[in-house]
Amino acid sequence: MVIRRRLRLQTAPYGDTPVRPMRSVAIAVIQTLAWLTAASGYIAASARAAEPSTDVVRTPRPEEVMADLSTRLFASLEKESAKTRHNSDKILPLVDGLLSPHFDMEYAARMVLGGHWRSATPEQRQQFGIVLYQRLLRTYAGAVAEWTPDRFKLLPLRADPEALQVTVHTLVTNSRNEIVPVDFRLRQTAEGWKIFDVTVDGVSYVRIYRDDTDEEITQKGLDASITRLAKSPIVERTQPNPPGRH
Repeated sequence: MVIRRRLRLQTAPYGDTPVRPMRSVAIAVIQTLAWLTAASGYIAASARAAEPSTDVVRTPRPEEVMADLSTRLFASLEKESAKTRHNSDKILPLVDGLLSPHFDMEYAARMVLGGHWRSATPEQRQQFGIVLYQRLLRTYAGAVAEWTPDRFKLLPLRADPEALQVTVHTLVTNSRNEIVPVDFRLRQTAEGWKIFDVTVDGVSYVRIYRDDTDEEITQKGLDASITRLAKSPIVERTQPNPPGRH
């Protein structure tokens, strides 16, 4: 009798009470496996998202920055009439729009101020950098407006690939058919390579204004120098000759 009863329990029809526990266990196992599959997929996706990207955006080299800048400059100038090119009030915004993103005003100001930088307030540093940059624009915008692709030659860069500062050499042929070396000094920043000095025919923009302002700042203070640079007239150059050289 005991053996027969066990057989009946094992062969009970689908839906009878003795089978239900097994079915519940099977469903639970399937649900658990499904959850584990989903969870493992989520964890793997999260791990992939947490991994640092191996895609590195290459920073343009300094010579590439200058090549791109000159290409865009010539493309913009070609759209302007000769009359506009000779109008500094109209050409300045064009040159400024192209140059300012690639010019390190703060570092240029720091180089010009030298030891005076440490005693200057943040506001003075900013103001000095702005007036210095504006003078650079007004001094050379006329000359730059005369440049054409056939009169501008970008020389190959010869510098240590690991260098943090480099000089990009160019040759500019002026309207008198004189070849004038124009060099751009650039430094590597968090935003890429930026210009901080321009040397025309061996005369540095940074050095000129350092000599021009050093004694004045010592005697009268930085504010006096800022005021003078902002208000004093600027001799615009229609040729790429530095101030003081004719």
